[in-house]
Amino acid sequence: MLQRMETGEFYLIDLGSRNGSFVNGRRVSVPVTLHNSDRLTFGQTELEFYCPNTETPSEPSAGMESQEFTATATLHVRRLISVLVVDIRDFTVMTRQLDEKILSEVIGTWFRCAGDIIREYGSWVDKYIGDAVMAVWIHGAQGISADEMIRIARALSALHKMTSQLHELYPLPFPLRIGAGLNTGYAMVGNTGTGDRPDYTALGDTVNAAFRFETSTKQIGLDVAIGETTYQYLTKSGANPSLFKQHKVNLKGYDTPTLTYAGSFSDLNTFLHLSSGDTD
Repeated sequence: MLQRMETGEFYLIDLGSRNGSFVNGRRVSVPVTLHNSDRLTFGQTELEFYCPNTETPSEPSAGMESQEFTATATLHVRRLISVLVVDIRDFTVMTRQLDEKILSEVIGTWFRCAGDIIREYGSWVDKYIGDAVMAVWIHGAQGISADEMIRIARALSALHKMTSQLHELYPLPFPLRIGAGLNTGYAMVGNTGTGDRPDYTALGDTVNAAFRFETSTKQIGLDVAIGETTYQYLTKSGANPSLFKQHKVNLKGYDTPTLTYAGSFSDLNTFLHLSSGDTD
């Protein structure tokens, strides 16, 4: 998708294409701004981007001067996505026991490493929220392969491993732990920001439920909670994800109990081992 903003800039957004989209030889995983002479590759098609200079927007009329200009791009697309929400456990407790400078370094390192891991596994950090991150995988129109879901599960395992090792780098009062919610379903994907500050994100119940699943792990005393649709796709991987037990949880804002499958990171790693035959 090519989208022109109010500023005249063009953005290229890959909506989960099978072969990927490339700008100057680099695969697009997040929306990118295009510049004249950029080389675009879509499958076997190669293009060169060019856009004539646009005129400078005229000054607002007197009738607009008193109004806050909040125009937003309204192009949204309904897509099948997977949403991962990861939260640091007992972060508030740690803030009371740790020097502010060290705390800032710790959370900065965690955010940076989390972003690197999520990009490595084919997504981007959609939101940094306090002591949590939200990542979105946009799936193609052909559906979700078992490999895609395994890749997301591996990203979560890598996030857990990275987090558990931070106490080796910093004098933390206790090793850090994370909880996670993972949900798959349809959502509207598009820009919710303004022309000069675009914010591409996903909106809808699929996203909300992912946050609620993460919170539910505290109710049931486990590390990871996944939605029913995610669980169904994981069953296609060749390994039975039955290590994740079925639970009914009361999610905030939902009238009736919701079905989730939950387990520990040990369960997750065992599942990944069985699904791939790894011995490490």
